[in-house]
Amino acid sequence: MLDITKMTAPFDTARLDRLMDEAGLDVLLVTSKHNVQYLLGGHRAFFFESMDAMGLSRYLPVVVYRKGAPQQSGFFGHRMEGFQNEVKPFWVSEINTKSSGSVDVMEKAVDYVRKLLPNPKRIGIEVAFLPVDSAAVLRKAFPDAEYVDALFVLERLRALKTPEELKKLRIASDAVIDSMQAVFDNFGPGATKAELTEALRREETMRGLTFDYCLIAAGSSLNRAPSDQRWEKGDVLSVDSGGNYHGYIGDLARMGVAGEPDAELIDLLAEVEAIEQASMQPIKSGALGKDIYAAADAVLGKSKLHNHIHFLAHGMGLVSHEAPRLTNSGPVPYDAYDADRPLETGMVVSVETTLQHPRRGFIKLEDTVVVQPNSFEVYGDRIRGWNRAGRA
Repeated sequence: MLDITKMTAPFDTARLDRLMDEAGLDVLLVTSKHNVQYLLGGHRAFFFESMDAMGLSRYLPVVVYRKGAPQQSGFFGHRMEGFQNEVKPFWVSEINTKSSGSVDVMEKAVDYVRKLLPNPKRIGIEVAFLPVDSAAVLRKAFPDAEYVDALFVLERLRALKTPEELKKLRIASDAVIDSMQAVFDNFGPGATKAELTEALRREETMRGLTFDYCLIAAGSSLNRAPSDQRWEKGDVLSVDSGGNYHGYIGDLARMGVAGEPDAELIDLLAEVEAIEQASMQPIKSGALGKDIYAAADAVLGKSKLHNHIHFLAHGMGLVSHEAPRLTNSGPVPYDAYDADRPLETGMVVSVETTLQHPRRGFIKLEDTVVVQPNSFEVYGDRIRGWNRAGRA
C-alpha cells in the first residue's frame, strides 16, 4: 500500500506558502493543465493531451492546495486519470478520479475544501482557466469568499527552474534545432511554406516533441502563416518554431536561403546576430532584468535599419511569456515586473531579434538562455548563420 506520509511535494512548498501569504490567499484551486502538471510533478492526462472537449462538457483537472498544509493537498480529475495514478501514484493525500466534466469535478473539489476550511475568506483561482459552470459551483458553495486570480502566485512559483525542468527545456531546444536543420537540408526551391511546415512537424514529432507551431516567412513577404507560397531560388526563409517536450517549450528561430547568400544578406544577418549576442552578455544571477534590453538597445540604436528591427526578451518554460516579465511594451500585455529586479539562477529567458526588411524579407534569430550564478547558457546554440537549402 502507498504510504502517503512518505511522499513529498515536487515543488518548493515554502515558496508557495510565502507567495500565498503575500497575496492573502487561504487556499488555491488550480485548474490549468500547465499548473496542474507543475504541482503534480509532471502529470499530464494522456486522454486529453490534444483536446479538452468530451461529450457535453470538458476535461477539467483541479488541484487543491491549502496554505501551510501541503500534506492535505488534493487532486480531482477524470476517470481516465485513475489509470495513471495506478502506474505513477500522485503525491497528494486526497485523490478522486471519478469525474467526467467541469461541474462534477468542481463539486468534488468543493466538498474537499469544505473539510479543510469551512469558510475560506480568500480563494485563489485561475480566472482564465476556470469555466463559467465550474465557477458557478464554486461561488454557490462559498458565496462570502473573495476570489483572487492566482496567476501571479503560480507564475512566480514556476519562475526558478529545477535541474529536471532545465533538462527538458534543453531536450526541447535541441530537438527543434535538429528538426530545422533536417528541413533546411532536405528542401529547396519550389517547396511551399505549407510543405515545409508539415515537414518540420514530422521532424519534431519524430524527435519526441509535441509540435506547437511554425511561424514561417519566405522571400520578401512578411507573412508568417503556412501557405502555398513557394520558397524560390535566392529567397530567404525564416523558420520560428515551438515544440514542447513533456510540456516544456523549445522556441527558436533560424534562417535559410535557397542558394548562396549575397553580401547584403550576410551583413543583415550579422546585424541581427550582433544584437542577439549583446543582449545575452549581461545575463547572470543578480543582474537586473532591464540590463538585457539596455545591452540590446545599445547595439540596435547604431544600426541604419533600427526602424525596421525589433528586440524582445521574455520568460520561457511551461508557458511562453511567463516570468521573468522584462518589458511592458511587447506583443503580450503585462507589466515589467522583473525589469528592476535581479535575475535569479534557474530563470529562463527567450531573446529574439527581428528585422523586417522592406526588400529582403523577414530575418530573425531567437534563442533560449538560462540564467546561471555567474553567466548564462544558451540551449540549441547551433545553425545560427545562413543555412543553405539542400536542393538549391
